[in-house]
Amino acid sequence: MPWVFVLVWSTGFIVARYGMPYAPPLGFLALRYAFSIACFLPWVLLARAPWPRSPSQWGHLAVTGALMQAGYLGGVWAAVKAGMGAGTIALIVGLQPVLTALWLASRGDGQGRASSRQWLGLALGFAGLALVVGRKLGQGELNALNLGLALFALLSMTAGTLYQKRHVQPCDVRTAMTVQLLAALLVSAPLAWLERESIVLHPHFVGAMAWSVCGLTLGGSSLLYLLIQRGAATSVTSLLYLVPPCTAVMAWLLFGETLGWMALAGMALTAVGVWLVVKPASARAA
Repeated sequence: MPWVFVLVWSTGFIVARYGMPYAPPLGFLALRYAFSIACFLPWVLLARAPWPRSPSQWGHLAVTGALMQAGYLGGVWAAVKAGMGAGTIALIVGLQPVLTALWLASRGDGQGRASSRQWLGLALGFAGLALVVGRKLGQGELNALNLGLALFALLSMTAGTLYQKRHVQPCDVRTAMTVQLLAALLVSAPLAWLERESIVLHPHFVGAMAWSVCGLTLGGSSLLYLLIQRGAATSVTSLLYLVPPCTAVMAWLLFGETLGWMALAGMALTAVGVWLVVKPASARAA
């Protein structure tokens, strides 16, 4: 299941690049949430899946939906719409394991204080990111807008993962995802009305929407929920450091995004940094 998740999750950045020329980001995502809910509800009703029992759990699931769906995806898709490449956005949000591990360590959540090895990993991770981002700035791909949107996505996903691990009790993934998607739709739909761009029913848009709903929401997000529910937050998010290289290769094959030696070196450095941060925490948790 973890390896399937990595491959599926990597396609999310590709789909954003594939579909964004034909739709505004929040409008696309609002439709994605609505179609996903339409898929989950019959499944829930036919299977008689149990809904969360307490109002507080509904509220906690809504918060995670706003952060991990509306906040994270909204930031990623808006950054791609603003000109950021799929490989670059994947690398930036791929630093989530670093933030997750250091936050847990700083809070003393079963890990103690952050070790010197973890701080070294943090430095290497950001050094690798600086290599890639610096090169992209020189090429004009990055600007204050799309970089800010990418960082917003990173923080939203990190906060949502930590919040879910701390507050959301184990429950049926189908009803949990439905509640999260409803919250994401309530956040995204009003903002989508402010977008002036209209949707073009191009085959690329239709294909991107179909995979977003069936592959990413029903498949990828459900897998992420199960992985967070069943494992330590740091161990689960450590899978995400495999996503940037997978996405970079896909983007190179499909869109011709360049993979120069600096980009490859930066990705490798970031992967090593994330590994240094995550592995000590994972070993102690085991």
